[in-house]
Amino acid sequence: MIRNLAAAVLLCLALVSAQTACPADGGSKPAATPDSGFSITHIPDSIFRNMQGKSWHKGCPVQRSDLRYLRLRHVDETGTERQGEMICHKDIAGDVVEIFKALYAARYPIHSIRLADDFDGDDERSMRANNTSCFNHRSTSSGAPSRHSLGMAVDVNPLWNPCIHTTGRMAGHVEPANAQQYARRDKASLKHNPAPITPGSLCLQLFSRYGFRWGGTWKSLKDYQHFEKQPHTPRRRR
Repeated sequence: MIRNLAAAVLLCLALVSAQTACPADGGSKPAATPDSGFSITHIPDSIFRNMQGKSWHKGCPVQRSDLRYLRLRHVDETGTERQGEMICHKDIAGDVVEIFKALYAARYPIHSIRLADDFDGDDERSMRANNTSCFNHRSTSSGAPSRHSLGMAVDVNPLWNPCIHTTGRMAGHVEPANAQQYARRDKASLKHNPAPITPGSLCLQLFSRYGFRWGGTWKSLKDYQHFEKQPHTPRRRR
């Protein structure tokens, strides 16, 4: 009887240990939880290795420790549930998760949420695939540093919500190049768009609620896919 009791105690201890175990900081992906599909962790080593020479390059303006790896559940345009992943700056990680939780609850269609590394860091390829993403150390089409290099900008459904240049030498240029059919933003055209980001749309409302600026209000170009936020700057002590 004592032997059976001891075995039962050991079994209980093993179960408790399994339930309380957690991954090391910066290690593997977190274990699934009852509400899995949404999580924030440090960047796993395997993910960071794959970023090299793709979304991560020498001279990147943020450190690995400044970035976070997110798991984001979503539904696509067919209503199929998908598991997405994103890397963003730690300052916006909580906001981004809350925004995408709300979009998921509303069954808001998002075609895909994959890392820029799946496209070798090529933004045009990612946009052509209608991929929602955030961190990517790159320049804009004009050569200026991109907010994505800081992990402080999110592009949502970029094929359905392209970037349209309105002035200067690039006037009329549409990014991605295969988004011409979605470049017209009149009411008749928007009816054929699965998830247009427009004034009053749920996606814009949510990002605005968390303090993001929308590229659809800019003048030199209309970047309908783009939401960005200023990084948090700690106050200096006097």
